[in-house]
Amino acid sequence: MKIAEALRAGPCCSFEFFPPRSEEGERVLAEAIRELAPLSPAYVSVTYGAGGSTRERTHDLVVQILADTGITPMAHLTCACHTRAELVDIVTRYRDAGIENILALGGDPPVDSDLPPGELTYASELVELIRGVGDFSIGVAAHPEPHPHSPSLEEDRRRTAEKLAAADFAITQFFFDARHYFGLVEDLRALGVDKPVIPGIMPATSIRSITRMAELQGSEFPTDLAAKLEAAEPDGPEAVHAVGVAEATRLCRELLDGGAPGLHFFTLNRSTATREIHAALGFEA
Repeated sequence: MKIAEALRAGPCCSFEFFPPRSEEGERVLAEAIRELAPLSPAYVSVTYGAGGSTRERTHDLVVQILADTGITPMAHLTCACHTRAELVDIVTRYRDAGIENILALGGDPPVDSDLPPGELTYASELVELIRGVGDFSIGVAAHPEPHPHSPSLEEDRRRTAEKLAAADFAITQFFFDARHYFGLVEDLRALGVDKPVIPGIMPATSIRSITRMAELQGSEFPTDLAAKLEAAEPDGPEAVHAVGVAEATRLCRELLDGGAPGLHFFTLNRSTATREIHAALGFEA
């Protein structure tokens, strides 16, 4: 099924995975997929490593999910460090394998890499290339706070509107304050773009890891959330986990009540927090 069609049916949940690097990672991912499949996600997505470092592993996992589970998969694809011909080949292989959904990203080259920058620069160019290869449902990324490399909020919104106008939907980076999401949607509508913008959800179940990831993507980590997590820390990891899940559930409710078209959970190849939030929200499986 195409994701654009699933979004028209009403608010839905989706999950994101990354290609494992080891046999143990494969086991952990297989367990997460097995535990999350009964929640009937509208789709799941698979990330793509910088500079194409997971090119084959991403492809194989996407195709495997479709073949083994019947769940609708979406492949992430970045244009950084790729020639146009390479990108056409990657997209053609997805088309021929029956994959109907791609998340088009600009991407960054690997750190300390000697790889060339690639023939395409922007996600909007990749959207156009994908359209030329097949009949895909295409998503793009959006940054509620905004992208850390953008010169201004206004410029980020303008570029996001341009690429979303050519795509079918957007998925945001994670955030912790619903006002950032609703501000993004309002700004895009003011620019004439009203396509679905799906909020990305990352439960803050570990203080150190979530603050590091927030810093890398330029997200604000609210002081009140940090205080709640730190207050729970003396009681152990389970207490911190419980606070993170409760706060993420509150955020999800606020987003859905405000009209968000769904929720996209960054699972980190684990299922527990996502299952707990899904249950608390009362989603039908």
